[in-house]
Amino acid sequence: MRTPPVILAINALLEHIHATYPEVRVFHEDRPDIPHGAEVWHPSKHQIDLVVTLGGDGTILHASSLFSSGAVPPVLSFSMGTLGFLLPFHIDDFAKALGSVFQGKATILNRMRLACTFFNQNLAKKKNDNNDWQVMNEIALHRGSSPHLNTIDIYVDGQHLTEAVSDGLIVSTPTGSTAYSLSAGGPIVHPSLSALVLTPICPRSLSFRPLVFPSSSSITLRIGDRSRAPAGVSMDGRTSHVLQPGESVTVQASPYPVPSINRSSISDEDGSHGSGLSSSKEGAGPGKEDDWVRDINNLLQYNATFRSKALLRHSRT
Repeated sequence: MRTPPVILAINALLEHIHATYPEVRVFHEDRPDIPHGAEVWHPSKHQIDLVVTLGGDGTILHASSLFSSGAVPPVLSFSMGTLGFLLPFHIDDFAKALGSVFQGKATILNRMRLACTFFNQNLAKKKNDNNDWQVMNEIALHRGSSPHLNTIDIYVDGQHLTEAVSDGLIVSTPTGSTAYSLSAGGPIVHPSLSALVLTPICPRSLSFRPLVFPSSSSITLRIGDRSRAPAGVSMDGRTSHVLQPGESVTVQASPYPVPSINRSSISDEDGSHGSGLSSSKEGAGPGKEDDWVRDINNLLQYNATFRSKALLRHSRT
């Protein structure tokens, strides 16, 4: 459900596009609240050149899922006040950001996606899965509501790595390394790298540590025949499958990444960068490169001390 500020922002964005770029057609996914000035998007009929999102990180994940069977157009993401790793621009900067894109000044960070293929006990591709599932953050296998642990055999490039007894397993992209995988104890991986991150969820063995594989690797997760629980499958937070003992999923790098437009695409023509004025809101204050270091400090409070800012303020009074 869209809030009034989001509706106002969408209307302002559409008015600007129609006034400044009258030759541009704007499409919207088919849903009841299509804004005035946008046409219904039919994937089989309309080729998209640019995706614009307004909202949080989940909005970008949803946009990625709309292009699950092929290439993703460049994605221009605007924050509506929510902080997130995938939100380089604040909505107040939409005119400047669009201007840079249409002038060909945009810089792109290709965020890797995962292609997931599901197989039954006979190693045949599961029905109704004509295309590989594409995920931007992670695929997670978990025991769901079962009181029993999952037993999952892990194969890397066809070679058996280990039998995992745990609440589940996560295979994430570098982009997803700061999401569910991080909460489960996984490493933080820079999004410009191409890698697969394997992270256990509450493993029975204390020596089962997260692993990082090159993007050329293929990881197969097979529910063990002795597993007392099936494995629920969630991809980018969406429940998709339930794997029974003997069934499996193979995960590898997708040939279709998400081209994300960087905040460095906004040229610093007004000279405000470095003045301190542009650092007060998320997405503003572009530098010469995508400021991932600033993101992990601001969003994750990386290596922050245990004493909170509130306690520090209280100690000064």
